[in-house]
This record gives sequence, structure tokens and C-alpha cells, in this order.
Amino acid sequence: MSTSTSTSTRTVPVLDSFMAYVDEAAGSASGGPVVVFLHGNPTSSHLWRNVTPHVAGQAARVLVPDLIGMGASGKPDIGYRFADHARYLEAWLDAAGVDDAVFVGHDWGGALAMDFAARHPGRVRGLALVETFLRPLAWAELPPLGQELFRDFRTPGKGEEMILRDNMFIEFNLPHGIDRLSAEDHDVYRAPYPTEASRKPLLVWPREIPFDGEPADVHARMVAYGDWLGSAESAGVPKLVMHAENGFGMGSSEAMEWVRATFTNAETVNIGVAGHHAPEDQPDAIGAAVSDWLARTMAS
Repeated sequence: MSTSTSTSTRTVPVLDSFMAYVDEAAGSASGGPVVVFLHGNPTSSHLWRNVTPHVAGQAARVLVPDLIGMGASGKPDIGYRFADHARYLEAWLDAAGVDDAVFVGHDWGGALAMDFAARHPGRVRGLALVETFLRPLAWAELPPLGQELFRDFRTPGKGEEMILRDNMFIEFNLPHGIDRLSAEDHDVYRAPYPTEASRKPLLVWPREIPFDGEPADVHARMVAYGDWLGSAESAGVPKLVMHAENGFGMGSSEAMEWVRATFTNAETVNIGVAGHHAPEDQPDAIGAAVSDWLARTMAS
């Protein structure tokens, strides 16, 4: 089905700052759901540029925000912890007039979507997730090199040197974790972080991952949303968990078995070979999977 869309980038005041977002109004799907795409670290709404066209035909609106402190959104003087992002996201949803939506989330965007759903179940119609924090992690789940890297990120002084000074997430992790990242797209991801101070969110995010129960508050929130996703209360919320053919960690076969055994009304789908930033590597496969899932689960 051909669909005409009107796309604009907007900003809206949110708490003590503002958030930027792409707003795509789909012309032929006024009865469909609002679909909100949430990115993670260290990306922005740009991550979803080749995925959203696939779902426009089933959505009344497609909204793609930049999380607070990231992309073109404001950079207030806050801690940028998980709870801060959740607070600003919730305020943005209110400001953008989103009463209920389907959420599509990657990395921390998926965690924020699941957290919001568990706390506001009446405002979420569906969850589609890829390469995200389905549950708290243990250090033992990481390979030795991964353990060393993330322990360095969390070490005072060392993490600042790697992420704030050397801009490691942008200059190393992104180009080495994406199959084909063009210079132009790399520049888009680089642009919001010209100074060490501007990179604070990129430093805080890896320190928020709950390994072996720490930090305790983030661990508790992940346990809470996992409990809700596996409960009878969430059975009316369809869930789609996408994983790479070569997935490990977040998208490993063990994680997908856990999803199928734990979540209610959930399905998993293989999107082919991809790295962690799967929407860059497999945008068409992700878009097609979400489109098919919406067509089957959101039909009125």
C-alpha cells in the first residue's frame, strides 16, 4: 500500500529543557496507533531513519524523539541516570499529546519503553524490542574483554578519560559496531557531542547497566518491568522481540528462550546478521518485522 507522509522535526518544552523529535503524520492510516521509536546510547532519532518508512502505512503518527541530552534535544544540568531519562520521556509524551502508543525500542530506548509500560500499562498498546535490556545482567555473562571494557567505563577517572576525553562511544564503538557507517551518518551521530561536557549522557549510560544488582535502583526497575511483562496483566499488550541471527548477549538464543518462556503474548523473530546497532545493519528486516506484527496485532 502506498502511503503519503508529512515529516517534520519539532521541539517542545519539557520540564526545565526541551526535546527534539521527528513527527511523521501518515495520511492513510488515521485509525492506526501512534508508534514511538526510542533510540539508545550513543545514537539519536537518526538511528530509525530507514525503519520508520516501513510502518507509516499502519500508523496514525510516527514519533521519533531524541532522548534528553542526546541528538538535538536540550542538555540540562542533570545526572542523566535512567530515572532522569524516564522522567523526561514521560513529560515529553505528555507534551507531544501521546495518550497511548506502540513503542519500538533499541538498547536503552527499549528499557525505557518497558519501564514506562510497567508503570503506565493503560498507555501502551504494544512493545517491539531489539538489542535491549530484557533483564538485569551478571558480570559473568560478558566475555572477558567485555568485562574489562565495562569495568573501565565504570571506574572513576578511567571512564571519563575513555568516554569524555576520547569520545570512545562515537569514534570507536559506532564505526566498529556497524557494518557500513557512512562518513555522513557518522557526522550526524558525532554532531551533538563536540565537548567533554556534552558527552556526559554517553558516560552515564554504561554505568547504569545493572551488573550483579548494581546500581540497585536500576536493577529494581528492570526486575519490575520484567515481572510485568510476564504477568497476566500484560497479556493484552502484544510484544515483539527481534534478534540477530548471530546474536549474543542481549539477543542470544538463550535470551530469546527466556523471552518465550517468560513474557506473555510475545513472539520472537530473526532479523538476519547484525551487530548491536541492528537498525543500522538491518533496517529493512526490522521495518518489515514491525510492519507485519502491527498488521496482525493492531487490526481494529
